[in-house]
Amino acid sequence: MSGTLYVVATPIGNLEDITLRAIRTLKEVDLVACEDTRHTRKLLAHFGIATPSISYHDHNARERAPELLDRLESGASIALVSDAGTPAISDPGYRLISGAAERGIAVVPVPGPSAVVAALSASGLATDAFLFAGFLPARAEARRERLVELAGERATVVLYEAPHRIDETLADLVDVFGDRPAALARELTKVHEEIVRGPLSQIAASLAPERRRGEMVLVVAGAPERPQGAADSPVAARVAELEAAGLSRMDAIKQTARERGVPKRDVYRALAGEDLPN
Repeated sequence: MSGTLYVVATPIGNLEDITLRAIRTLKEVDLVACEDTRHTRKLLAHFGIATPSISYHDHNARERAPELLDRLESGASIALVSDAGTPAISDPGYRLISGAAERGIAVVPVPGPSAVVAALSASGLATDAFLFAGFLPARAEARRERLVELAGERATVVLYEAPHRIDETLADLVDVFGDRPAALARELTKVHEEIVRGPLSQIAASLAPERRRGEMVLVVAGAPERPQGAADSPVAARVAELEAAGLSRMDAIKQTARERGVPKRDVYRALAGEDLPN
């Protein structure tokens, strides 16, 4: 009879956030599969858990997954954990879970901390619908292209970002999304936890060098409702309309691009007489 794969959420910072069920599960399973065994062993030691651990991460998932699945099929019980938070959220855990499901192995979630939900819950932005987009591409052009794809999303958008890219990402967000309401959460549940709320440009201006540290979660308001007929009117007419309303030509072009969910260059092309891509 096959064993069980437990998907166990662990603290994202404050160790008190672990659940009693998570502690019991980690004690009772035969093996803990984790991103970094050194990191997870510290957590296990803190709670007096002696269960052996094995690495399972992006760089060895292809080789390690079959081994873990074979052990599960032979009757072993395994807990899957990430370095912090809920496994399979922006980490390779989903591959192991998918493989277990394909083989008919029981997969049991042991829910708990999640940086996505923690940041969203404290953001002050709409939570009735949200889109988690994970990490944006590191390359500038690819990042902006991804943001253009997300610009028309009406639901609240949640992103992860690394400290060394936060300035560029905030600048691109302002340029592509417009200066929307947002919240930047960093070091969640840790000693230096901070949540900054306000327009994207204000958040960007507030980030002194000493505050560009720790893992960050960006929560950005969804796209505002488009003015009636704005996306259907000819590009040149819409730009002229916005200029007449007091916007500079550059800002009118940016606004028109946002309304249509396209890059600014496409609006320039349309103003030059070329067809706007569908």
